[in-house]
Amino acid sequence: MSKLHSKNFKPTYYIGIMSGTSLDGIDAVLTDLNSQTPLLLNTFYQPYDKNLRNQILDLHQSGNNELHLAAILSNKLAHCYAKAVISLLNKHKIKAQNITAIGCHGQTVRHCPQSEMNYSIQLGNASLLAELTGITVVADFRSRDIAAGGQGAPLVPAFHQLLFQDPEINRVIVNIGGISNITSLASNTKIIGFDCGPGNILMDSWCQRHLGTIYDKNGAWAKSGEAIPALLEKLISLKFFSDSPPKSTGREIFNLTWLEKYLSGNERPEDVQATLLQLTSKAITDAILLWHPDATEIYLCGGGARNIELISKIQISLHGKKVAPTDALGINAEWLEAFAFAWLAKQTIQGTPSNIPSVTSAKGERILGAVYQS
Repeated sequence: MSKLHSKNFKPTYYIGIMSGTSLDGIDAVLTDLNSQTPLLLNTFYQPYDKNLRNQILDLHQSGNNELHLAAILSNKLAHCYAKAVISLLNKHKIKAQNITAIGCHGQTVRHCPQSEMNYSIQLGNASLLAELTGITVVADFRSRDIAAGGQGAPLVPAFHQLLFQDPEINRVIVNIGGISNITSLASNTKIIGFDCGPGNILMDSWCQRHLGTIYDKNGAWAKSGEAIPALLEKLISLKFFSDSPPKSTGREIFNLTWLEKYLSGNERPEDVQATLLQLTSKAITDAILLWHPDATEIYLCGGGARNIELISKIQISLHGKKVAPTDALGINAEWLEAFAFAWLAKQTIQGTPSNIPSVTSAKGERILGAVYQS
């Protein structure tokens, strides 16, 4: 009999919700966090429609009446998150009152931890989400770490450590979402993690502009082109790539406006796509080889872990190291980040710190998130 169905076992259910910088949609997961080994029970994906995606994109830049628009969009997102939660509960045939809490990251529209102001904004009305679902919500995970002098990101390395650290193996976990970030799980040193550059964000945006699709499936379009060495050299020369960690980033840096500064306008679109894929690969592999050269196993998660052409480039650059999706360790690569926010919610509810100061540069460990009771 499985642990889930044992008569002597009472599960502790949490839901994790993640909607990342790729702006493809909402990942929602149902988890059981009653034991030291978290269990991923069920999943639900809800894509963003084109209008909602465009509204989110618009708020990445200052504009007219943006405070009003942000408030309206936060409410819209709360309804979308609630719909995903209800669908997930129905899928698993479980009642809302059996869920301890929802961990909801929210939709990032500004991330500026390096500026003098030091802030990060995630939209999503957590109070409304609690009302719509009847479930306690934990949100606003980044603010406390930033207040303590940290970057507020990445926040998932603590969960990577829990799931994947091995006392005898030097591993690196690479999350390839809109932005790529890495977690070094060296067996005998402190945990290090940081954003290393664009993940899918530039490739998806370029694909949407020229093909009208939200992403380049399996990297097939990129494979049809040839990377442009001079363009790649210009892009990789951005100071962010050579900065030492801790560091984090977002659409504030990596966007099509930034890319277009380096284009002549005569490039074939597929060649630019091939270059962007090479940029993502190089940002990841350079960071691993520079900061974690002793790593022997590299595990990939996030949507980019399914990009066959991208994974091929990473494997070539990291020849001699094992490169595989986190599926090989028992966790589906596409759901790991949402899974992490369910666990982060548990940490908050239990009053346990969940940031790693060596990752974010915060002054110390902090309890993250704000709680909105049902």
